[in-house]
Amino acid sequence: MFPWLSVIVLLPLVACLVIPFLSEKNGGAQIKWFTLVVALVDFLLMVAAFYLHYDPSSPGMQLVERYVWVAPVGLEWSLGVDGLSMPLVLLTGFITTLAVVASWPVTLRPKFFFFLMLIMLTGMAGVFMVQDMVLFFLFWELELIPVYLLLAIWGGYGRLYAATKFILYTALSSLFILVVGLALYFQAGTLNMVALSNKTYPITFQLLCFAGLFIAYAVKLPIFPFHTWLPDAHGEATAPVHMLLAGILLKMGGYALIRMNVGFFPDATRYFAPVLIGLGIINIIYAALTSFAQPNLKRKIAYSSISHMGFVLIGIGSLTEIGMNGAMLQMVSHGLIGASLFFLVGATYDRTHTLILKQMGGIAEKMPRIFTMFTVCSFASLALPGMSGFVAELMVFIGMATSPAYNDPFKALVVFLAAVGVILTPIYLLSMLREIFYSKLNHDVLHEEDLVDAEPRELFVIGCLLVPIFGIGLYPKLTTDMYEATTTHLVQMTKERFQQPVAALPPALQAVFNPDPVAKTQKISSSMKTGTAE
Repeated sequence: MFPWLSVIVLLPLVACLVIPFLSEKNGGAQIKWFTLVVALVDFLLMVAAFYLHYDPSSPGMQLVERYVWVAPVGLEWSLGVDGLSMPLVLLTGFITTLAVVASWPVTLRPKFFFFLMLIMLTGMAGVFMVQDMVLFFLFWELELIPVYLLLAIWGGYGRLYAATKFILYTALSSLFILVVGLALYFQAGTLNMVALSNKTYPITFQLLCFAGLFIAYAVKLPIFPFHTWLPDAHGEATAPVHMLLAGILLKMGGYALIRMNVGFFPDATRYFAPVLIGLGIINIIYAALTSFAQPNLKRKIAYSSISHMGFVLIGIGSLTEIGMNGAMLQMVSHGLIGASLFFLVGATYDRTHTLILKQMGGIAEKMPRIFTMFTVCSFASLALPGMSGFVAELMVFIGMATSPAYNDPFKALVVFLAAVGVILTPIYLLSMLREIFYSKLNHDVLHEEDLVDAEPRELFVIGCLLVPIFGIGLYPKLTTDMYEATTTHLVQMTKERFQQPVAALPPALQAVFNPDPVAKTQKISSSMKTGTAE
């Protein structure tokens, strides 16, 4: 069988070696076209692999490739995709291709810039495909270096501080992945992630490993209080780096949290599930309030990303199939919406030369197309019905509200607090639109000759992002069918592997769990069949 996944992962890495031999004339046009062709071919290979060889109805690993790498320790070149990884692999190829298009204005050291972009594509795609713990760690680390350099060289005035903070947070926290991977190897005798997910571990070992991996992925997602690197990074990044950070890198944390923490450690998951939900609520409300207070446009959108990632945590912590499906859909949806908003932030900055909201205003008449696109993408971010964000958040709410694992007072409190975050979102997004586009033009800061409306390249990028945003919003099965079989199987298997009864949990956790989830499930099912409700 053709090694689809190996080619997809290695093609950008091999292609980046050609870039040093290309010409930098005409602003590096040859380099840009070469990088775009490589990224597009890689994305088309992802699409071809999906349509030709991926079966969405199968929950198991597909397109598996296993080659012995270091035999004495069992290290393998092991790749595979399932419902957790395939949607994110496609998202990676799609967003990266558009990020290359967004990079067209780059003229400073174009060879190095696009060299790093291709290395990032290999690193990000590899994270979602590899099935070996050490290999996963290597790909996780691989994408850190390009991000650091892209921030440090092409970022804003505070780029060195932001880049250093990013590398310190992410590199140090990712050491937990290596430590836990080695611990699993000594405990289970294998590094293969599929085999590790089928093993049973002592509860203390599960709790320690879950906590270690959680720290690593909490930084990447990011989760309060490990989130502070993100506003700084977004505050200094360029538009294409924004798109990769918001569109793909944050999703690596959510993916790994589901793949490893939930998949490997079911008992620890039940211990930590209420904690995940609590942190999700903090993410939603705290980040929304902080976003409302931000005077800087990039930092405002960055905090909105942190807020939206809270729904991923609640969906995972709900311990239900629909909640997990909502968490997956939220990652895909936010990848598209976050990339579109940050691209428009970059386009707006190129014209206004300021990120301070109080210095903007009155530019809607001068740039009606950018105004329209910014408004539509902001509506998508506040989860307007008909767009992907609405469906994702609704699934998370339903998953939490109908979870048989928790008692009714706890579920009601979670739903209420999450709804508060939903109410806060349109407040800060609509006020942001008002400050940017309405009122009078600030002639002291803005110059009318610079306020040129969107060009065809920018219309193309936003158009490509809006198609799936509306498509998923109107017909969610376009995406949910890709992963529903896998997430359903994962949740069911996790429940079946629970060894610790609710009574064995600490009293503080016992208070939120329903002592008889089986009876609760039957009661909910009966109510749904008869059309009655409690």
